[in-house]
Amino acid sequence: MKSYLIALATAVVLAGCSGANTTQQANGWTSLFDGKTLTGWRAAENPATFSVQDGAIVVFGPRAHLFYDGPVNNHSFKNFEWKAQVKTMPGANSGMFIHTTYQDTGWPVNGYEIQVNQTHTDWRKTGSVYSFQDVKETFVKDDEWYTEQITVEGKKVTVRINGKVINEYTEPDNAERTGDNATRRLSSGTVALQGHDPKSKVLYKDIMIRVLPD
Repeated sequence: MKSYLIALATAVVLAGCSGANTTQQANGWTSLFDGKTLTGWRAAENPATFSVQDGAIVVFGPRAHLFYDGPVNNHSFKNFEWKAQVKTMPGANSGMFIHTTYQDTGWPVNGYEIQVNQTHTDWRKTGSVYSFQDVKETFVKDDEWYTEQITVEGKKVTVRINGKVINEYTEPDNAERTGDNATRRLSSGTVALQGHDPKSKVLYKDIMIRVLPD
């Protein structure tokens, strides 16, 4: 009888785990970060800017960018939802890049940056589609976790903070691009995290992506 009860309890636990996994697969979200290592990510310029501590990617150091280079969708996304838990330290600046490509140095020239900044001196705040449709207000505080979610569908980028839409940008057809914005267009590509400067410290965890139909 005791053996039977143990077997039954084990079966219930396994069934519960299976159900949880099924739910995760059913809603389409896939993790891009294992919470322990930077496996699947490729750092450029100053790799030491990125480390993993207590289940989060810590961004703290000289300018650098961390590009997703892993197997999910062969690290190329067109229409998708991307979200992460984010925590900024006072005065920090960072960003979440979309439709970008790996480059060894400099600010990414391809794709768009979605701003992460509550109290840095840059007036473009969290949720800005940087230099294209900017947000001046702040919706969260430094030193607290919040969810930043980016949805890309066709020509539209929607940014949510803690589930609330704070920015919707639609890319104009045949828009003239000059200077630093010359190559910034919605197309497809990978995602990346930004290390902005040595004084900026930002943490990211629970980094997830959901691929949407083209």
